[in-house]
Amino acid sequence: MPEPKVLLGGLGIPESPRWHEGRLWFCNWIDRQVVAVDLEVRAEVMVTRDPASHPMGYSIDWLPDGRLLTTGDQVRRQEPDGSMAVHAEQAANEIVVDARGHAYVNGADYGDFVAAGKPPEPGYIKLVTPDGQVRQVADEIHFPNGMAITQDGRTLIIAESFAGRLTAFDIDADGGLSGRRVFAEGVAPDGICTDAEGAVWVSAGGFSVARVAAGGEVLQRVDLQQNRAPFAVMLGGPDRRTLFICTAEWQLADRAPVNLARLTTGPRTGEILALPVDVPGAGRP
Repeated sequence: MPEPKVLLGGLGIPESPRWHEGRLWFCNWIDRQVVAVDLEVRAEVMVTRDPASHPMGYSIDWLPDGRLLTTGDQVRRQEPDGSMAVHAEQAANEIVVDARGHAYVNGADYGDFVAAGKPPEPGYIKLVTPDGQVRQVADEIHFPNGMAITQDGRTLIIAESFAGRLTAFDIDADGGLSGRRVFAEGVAPDGICTDAEGAVWVSAGGFSVARVAAGGEVLQRVDLQQNRAPFAVMLGGPDRRTLFICTAEWQLADRAPVNLARLTTGPRTGEILALPVDVPGAGRP
């Protein structure tokens, strides 16, 4: 397998990559931006967050009618004129939207758990219906992170970062989740994506990403440079056979509690890497 190549650098922490309308969209954490970049490296800032908002913890996806949703202290919706409206009064970390316009969001109230010397409270997945109604559809999620919906629209997979596993749910007719089961263990999941064979690309511990099958078999592994942590992955490009890897330098001092001061004021080490793969992306996002 060839080495990953740098598509774009000089970023804060790139997160939540999405392939949409011929470009890679991502959240440039720290700088509070949603950015879109094409394969000719022409980048455009699409949304800038309110500077008063917390710089971390937001993700993006689109409703079926093309309107962008963003997470943070609330789920917001970008209208055709560019203005932002409240879609749901629900704080959220990651988001994925299904073909019906059901938005699944996740999060948790971890607070200062490290400083307090207490174990973190588990998080949740909530469903936001197209009309903005919110209900909880899963709990006991150990640091909920990236989510993906399989190509047939029947399964939602979530990264449980603190548990080191991927967990799968059946998606019910009313948008609820059932049939909870382990998809893979022994990974270090953050942002994830699925491919046409039902495998999941995920961070694999240390400074690497892996393609894993249901049950946990590692089908491929890609090692990154030392101290370059993968935060999220996405399959895109014209045929969805390019793996985009969002990375940034990550030291032990940056681990929980996150060293926001250094990450905010330090050098912009974030990069998006690109790597050709054989099996194309499928499903959502």
